[in-house]
Amino acid sequence: MSGLFRRLFAPRWQHPNPRVRCQAAARLDASRDDHRQALERLVHDEAPEVRAAALSHLDSPETLLGLYQDGGASRELTQRLVALLAGREGSTELDQRIALVERIEAPALLAELCLNGDNQQLRLAALARLQDEQALIRQACDNGIAAVRHAAAARVESEEGLARLAQEARRDRQVMRQARERLNRLRADAAELAAAREQREALLSDLERHAAAPWEPLYAGRFRHLMREWASLKDQPDATQERRYQDACLRCRKVVGDHEAQQRASEAAEARRESADQAREALVEALEEGLDALARSDVVTAQDIASLRAQKQLLAHRWQAFSDHHLADEQLRHRYDAARQRFDRVSQSWVRFDERSTELQRALTDGDDERLTALVEALEWPEDLPPTPLLQRARRQLARPETRHEDEGEQAARLGKELDELEQLLERGAFKGASRLHQRLRQAAESLAPASRRPHEARLRQLGARLAELRDWRSFVAGPKRDQLLQAIEALADDQSVADAPLDRRHRQLIKEWKALGDAAANRELATRFRAASDRIHERLTPWRTRLDEERQANLATREALCEQLETLLAQPAESADPDALREIRDRARDQWRRASPVPRDRAEAIGRRFGRIRHALQALIDGRAREIAEAKRELIEQARGLLAREGPPARRAEQVKALQRQWRELGRAPRGEEQALWREFRHLCDQVFASREAERDSRARQARERLDAMQALIDRLDAWQPAGSGDEATLGAAIAEAASLEPLPGGRRTEGMRRRWSGIIRARRERLERLAVIEEVRAWRDTQPLLLAHLKADAERLGGGPPGEVPLPEGLTLDDDMRSAHRRRNAARQDPPGVEEVEERLARVRVHLSLLAVGSVSHRDEPLRLAIQVERLNENLGRELSRAEEVHGVLRDLLATGPVPPELWSREVGELDRMLERLTRLPPP
Repeated sequence: MSGLFRRLFAPRWQHPNPRVRCQAAARLDASRDDHRQALERLVHDEAPEVRAAALSHLDSPETLLGLYQDGGASRELTQRLVALLAGREGSTELDQRIALVERIEAPALLAELCLNGDNQQLRLAALARLQDEQALIRQACDNGIAAVRHAAAARVESEEGLARLAQEARRDRQVMRQARERLNRLRADAAELAAAREQREALLSDLERHAAAPWEPLYAGRFRHLMREWASLKDQPDATQERRYQDACLRCRKVVGDHEAQQRASEAAEARRESADQAREALVEALEEGLDALARSDVVTAQDIASLRAQKQLLAHRWQAFSDHHLADEQLRHRYDAARQRFDRVSQSWVRFDERSTELQRALTDGDDERLTALVEALEWPEDLPPTPLLQRARRQLARPETRHEDEGEQAARLGKELDELEQLLERGAFKGASRLHQRLRQAAESLAPASRRPHEARLRQLGARLAELRDWRSFVAGPKRDQLLQAIEALADDQSVADAPLDRRHRQLIKEWKALGDAAANRELATRFRAASDRIHERLTPWRTRLDEERQANLATREALCEQLETLLAQPAESADPDALREIRDRARDQWRRASPVPRDRAEAIGRRFGRIRHALQALIDGRAREIAEAKRELIEQARGLLAREGPPARRAEQVKALQRQWRELGRAPRGEEQALWREFRHLCDQVFASREAERDSRARQARERLDAMQALIDRLDAWQPAGSGDEATLGAAIAEAASLEPLPGGRRTEGMRRRWSGIIRARRERLERLAVIEEVRAWRDTQPLLLAHLKADAERLGGGPPGEVPLPEGLTLDDDMRSAHRRRNAARQDPPGVEEVEERLARVRVHLSLLAVGSVSHRDEPLRLAIQVERLNENLGRELSRAEEVHGVLRDLLATGPVPPELWSREVGELDRMLERLTRLPPP
C-alpha cells in the first residue's frame, strides 16, 4: 500500500511514464525555486524527450554549465548549452558568455562553440581553450570566420598536422599556403638538423680515428682543427656525443702529451750530452795542461809521472763512462787521441829510463863516459820532454867543462829559488808538495859540484828538519786514523752479512783512504794486519769476481756483436732509409750498450772507441738523411707557397695542399733544430690556403642564401599578382627570366618546396592568361554580332528565293585579316549556296569544336566529329601547337564563314553555341 500511495501522491514529473514526465516538465515554471530544482533533476532524466522538455525551460547557461561539469553531459544538454553560449537562444550578454567559455574544459563543447558562436571574440575565446591539435585542424579547415581559421592554423605545430592542414584547408587558400610554407620550413629545419647531426657524427668519427692514430707532425694541428670544427657547429650534442667527444679529446691530448714528454726527454738527453761533452772537454784540457806543465818543468820525477798516470787513468775511466751514454764529438775525440799519444810517448820514455836508471847511475859513479853515452842514446829521450835529474847529470857529465860550469851556476841559482818555494810550502803545511820538492832538491844538490852546493847545504838541512817535524806531526794525527781504518777493515772481513757488491765498494774505499795516509804513522805491524784483512776479503770475493768477470766477458761479447750488426748496417745503408727508423736503431743500440755493462777494463777502452766511431758514423747517416728530408720539406713549402699565390678555385688548392701534407707525413723528420721551424712555416701556408677555401665556402653559402631569399621574395610577389589581361604575359615572362637568373639554387628541402610552389604559381598564371586571351577573343566576337545578324538576314533572303545580296562591313567595326576573309567567303557562299546538309555539318563541327574547348567532352552522337577534329588538330599542330585563344579564334572565323544558314538551323544551334562561349568566359578562382 505504501508504494501505491507514493505513486498516487508523488509529483507528476516523477511519474514512471516518460510521457507523463514530459508533460509535467512542460508545465513547470523555472522562476519558482522548487520547479527549477525539478527541472535541473529532469535534465539528467533517462528519457531524451524529458531532458529536452526540461532544458527548454532553463535559460541560464551558468546553471547548465554546472550541470554539464557535474557529469550530465548528455546530447540534449550539450546542444542546449551550445545554443545559449553561442547566442542563438537566450539573452545572455557577450561578456558573460565569454567568461563562461573560459571556464569550460570539455574539448567537444569548446569545438562546437568555436564553430557555431555568433561572435568572433567568442569563437577566439573558445579556440584559446582548445589544446588538441586535431580539433585545431578542424577549426582551421571548417570554421566560417577567417580570423579564427588563421588563429587555429597558427597553433598547429607538428609536421603531420601541417601536412594535413595543407591538404584539407581548401576553404582558405591563405591557411593552405601558410601551412605549406611552415611545413616546408619545418622539414627544411629537420633536414638541416639531421645534416648537422650527420656532420657532428662524421666529425666525431674523424676525431676518434685521429685519437687512435699515432703521432705525426700534423697531429696537434689536426686535433686543434677538429676541436674548432666541433665548436663551430650550431646544434647541441647529446650526452653520448659529448662523452665520446671528451674521451677522444683525452686520448688525443695523451698522444700530444706523450710526444711532448718525449720531446722534453730528448731535450734533457741533449742537455746531458752537452754536459757530458763539456765534462769530457774539461778532462781532455786537464790532461793537456798536465802534459804541457810537464813539458814546461825543468826536470821530470817519478812523482810527476805517477801523477800524470793517475790523471790519465781517471780520464780514460770517465771518458768511457760518458761514451757509454753519449757519442763524443769528432774534434774532441781527435784531441783526446792526440793527448793519449803524447802520454804514451812520455810513458814509454819513462819506462825506458826506469829500465836503464841503475846502469846510468853506475856509469856516472864510475865515470865511464863511453858507457854513459851509449845509455843516453839508448834512452831516446824526447827533445820536448824535460830530463830527469839523473839524465840531467849524465848530460852534464858528457858536456864540455866550461859548459858544465855554466850549467852548475844556473842550477845553483835555481836551487836557491826552489829552496824559497820549499820554505813557503812548509809554512802553509803542504806536506806532499814539500816532500816531493825536497826530494827533488836533494837530487839536484847531489848533482852539483861541492863548491856550488856548499852555500845551500845548511838551508837545505834546516828545511829538511822542518819537513821531518811536519812528518812527525802528520804521523801523530794519522795514527788514530790508521787504527780506525784497521778496525773497520777487520770488522768488514768478519761481517758475513754484507753482500758482495757493497763489500767490494767498502773494501775499495778503505784501501783508498789507507793509501791516502801515505807513510804517516806507518809501521810494519799495522800494514801486515791491514793486508791480512784485505786478503781475507779478497778470498771471500773471489767467486763473486769470477762471476763478474764472466758477466763482463758476456757483456763484451754482446757489445762486439752489437758493433758488428751496426757496422753491417753502415756498410750497406738503404738509399731510402727513414731517419726516424735510424734514430730508433741508434737509441735501441745505446740502450743495449748501456745494459751490457760492465766489461773487462783492458778491453773497455778499445770496444768503447769502436762503438764511438760506429755511433758517429750512424749519426752522420741520420743527419744526412735528415738533411735530405729537410730539403724535400723545403721544396714542399715552396710548392705550398706557390699554391697560395696561384689563382684558381680554393677547393682545388686545398686538395693539393692536403696531398702535400700527406707527402710531408711520409717523408719523416728533419734535423731536430729545423723540423719545428719548417713545420711552423708549412702549417702557416696550409692554414692560409684552408682559410681562403673557408672564405670561398662562406661566400658561396651567403650567395646561395641571398639567391634563396630573392627567389622566395619573387615567389611571394608573383603569388600576390594576378594578371588582368593577356597583355600581362610580359610581366610573367620577366618573372620567369628573373627566376632563371637566380639559378642554380642550393639543394635541400626548402629549395624543393620553393620549386614546387613556383611551378604551381607559373602554371596557374599561364592558365589565367590563356583564359583571359580566350575571353578577349569571345568579346571581340560579340562585337561582330551586328555583322553576323546581317549575314543571317541575307542568308534567309537568299534561301527564300531572293537575290544573293552582299553584306557590307558596319561602320566602326574593326576586323583582323582572318575575319575579313571569313566575311568575304560568307558573301561569296550566297552566290553559289552549298547544300543544307553541308552547312549543317559545318555548324555541327563548330559546335563540337567549341564543346571540346569549353567542356572537354561531347555527347555520344558527336563522337565521330570529335575524333575527326582531334585528328585535324594533331595534323595542324605538327609544326607549332596552337593556343586555346588561337583555336577559339579559328572556330569563330569558321562560324562567320559558314553560310548560308537556314533560320531554323541557326535557331536550333545558337543556344548551344552561346552556352559554350559563356563557359569559355569563366575565369578560374584566384
